[in-house]
Amino acid sequence: MDRVEQARRLAALRGELAQRELAAFVVPRADEHQHSYLPAASERLAWISGFTGSWGTAVIGRDRAALFVDGRYTLQARDEAPDWEHHHLVTAPPETWLGRMLGAGDCVGYDPRVHTSDGVRTLAAAIERAGASLRPVDNLIDAIWTDRPAPPRAPVELYPEAIAGASRADKRRRIAEALTADRLDALVISAPDNLAWLLNLRGGDLPMTPVALGFAIVRGDATVAVFMDGAKLPPEVRAALAAEAKSEGKSDGDGAGAPAAVTLAEPAALAGALAGLAGRRVRVDHATGSDWIVRTLRAAGATPDVGADPCTLAKACKTAAELAAIRAAHVRDGVAVVRLLAWLAGITPADETEWTVALRAAALRAEGEHHRGPSFRTIAGAGPNGALPHYALHEATARRLADDDVLLIDSGAQYLDGTTDVTRTVILGLGLPTPEIRRRYTQVLQGHLALGNARFPDDTTGAQLDLLARQPLWADGVDYDHGTGHGVGCFLAVHEGPHGIAKRPNAIALRPGMILSNEPGYYKAGAYGIRIENLVVVAKLDPQPAGAEHTTLGFETLTLAPYDRRLIDVALLAPGERATVDAYHARVRDTLTPLLDRSSDPAFDPAAAAFLAAATAPL
Repeated sequence: MDRVEQARRLAALRGELAQRELAAFVVPRADEHQHSYLPAASERLAWISGFTGSWGTAVIGRDRAALFVDGRYTLQARDEAPDWEHHHLVTAPPETWLGRMLGAGDCVGYDPRVHTSDGVRTLAAAIERAGASLRPVDNLIDAIWTDRPAPPRAPVELYPEAIAGASRADKRRRIAEALTADRLDALVISAPDNLAWLLNLRGGDLPMTPVALGFAIVRGDATVAVFMDGAKLPPEVRAALAAEAKSEGKSDGDGAGAPAAVTLAEPAALAGALAGLAGRRVRVDHATGSDWIVRTLRAAGATPDVGADPCTLAKACKTAAELAAIRAAHVRDGVAVVRLLAWLAGITPADETEWTVALRAAALRAEGEHHRGPSFRTIAGAGPNGALPHYALHEATARRLADDDVLLIDSGAQYLDGTTDVTRTVILGLGLPTPEIRRRYTQVLQGHLALGNARFPDDTTGAQLDLLARQPLWADGVDYDHGTGHGVGCFLAVHEGPHGIAKRPNAIALRPGMILSNEPGYYKAGAYGIRIENLVVVAKLDPQPAGAEHTTLGFETLTLAPYDRRLIDVALLAPGERATVDAYHARVRDTLTPLLDRSSDPAFDPAAAAFLAAATAPL
């Protein structure tokens, strides 16, 4: 967006401020579901500011406009919104800026549908300290966005119970029991991936995340009311839900008057359904439930209980069937990654760009069975671009590769039977890394191995394990400024909670069946970046340690792809670390070679098999 258009949009928004007698309006990068991916119709922050990053907030006042992003997007925000004030979202947040800008009697507007109640509480406290007030209003962006895209209407599909490992009925009963245990009457589901998990459905409303946007109300009797655009529900989906209703919506008598197990309604009916919960205690998810939901419940005389949606934790602990499917998906994904690495080893770097690397990765994965597209935008950062952990790759600005470039490739895919996410860092061309690069790569690998080999009691959180991945880097006085691990779904979101591995506190203990990334890194600004990422699943050790007084857990590695041996300084590795690399490489080789080396297999690629043999030779 050019500066003239940006100025025109700001002027139009300020016209709305004047008409409504507002001093400012707050625009988060969020929609009604608080998901990290947004449909085009909800990209309000990008429309008003030009900033296209995944996390940020804008505040537009009568004569000032400020954009708040974190350290990942500082340079991008200044480039995309050059005429705005720029602040750090965490260390200098919007409420601090508003507290200084506002005068007594001023009023700030916000759309309660795209803010959580916790976020509104924080905003309101700062604004009120300045003698001003916070007012819920209709979204001002929508009032001036005349060519706003239509909401998505991708068709919903049934997800196979054989992969999910549990039926809709089983899941509904499980969540109803959790509500009863917490003395709750109902739950409002606002997270689209939780709705998808609960009813074994998938959709296509969001980029790279197979969900359908909608809401649901779950009651203590295990009935579910779904609020979703009916145009997205094909006859077979309606029939499946209706059949479940008929089989389970019966009373002990003749069934007359018994509630249906699952009912369907349009999104506009949600407000009335919330009003119908008067006198009830209703759970609203603290992370995804909007302030509008909380306000509507209170106005109806219900008691909103802001806390965790029980679907989130249940979804995170994968069933045996899901894990079997996910392992199979990772084998196919491993074949594609090895073929990509083999291709990179044989290219003339100057003939390729970061963009062509990303295209090659996508094309190789697309040949795999059950492939449904990427799970996120591929990061292929060469040289200094690799030092940007969330580098935004664009064809027009992609860097041409060069001999001895360090290339960081972070990519993943959605398969019907699993979601993948893997990062490998390689050196191109002649492969002559500097001693510093080899040392940093080896330290990142050591942290990666230490975390992957961790053994811990069953009440351990990810925050307690985070230092294992950082210790080798800390010994040299260096670190990385991102989390070490995030949860991953099963043909759902590549980033899912409630668990994770990071410095910041997280009260959620790691449990068997949880999938996480293991991805320490190092980034030297203006020079290179290194990250090594595998997906792992939390598992109970079998057998347990002799004399164990607590149930002991560990990690099983799912990802299958070799590390770059040319970047490893073997002299820095302890014997146990060396043995771990050799054992992992042997597993990768033994698992993938038959698929690459057998002419009857769709993945037949003898050149890649030869590459894999060399790449996984013992250190």
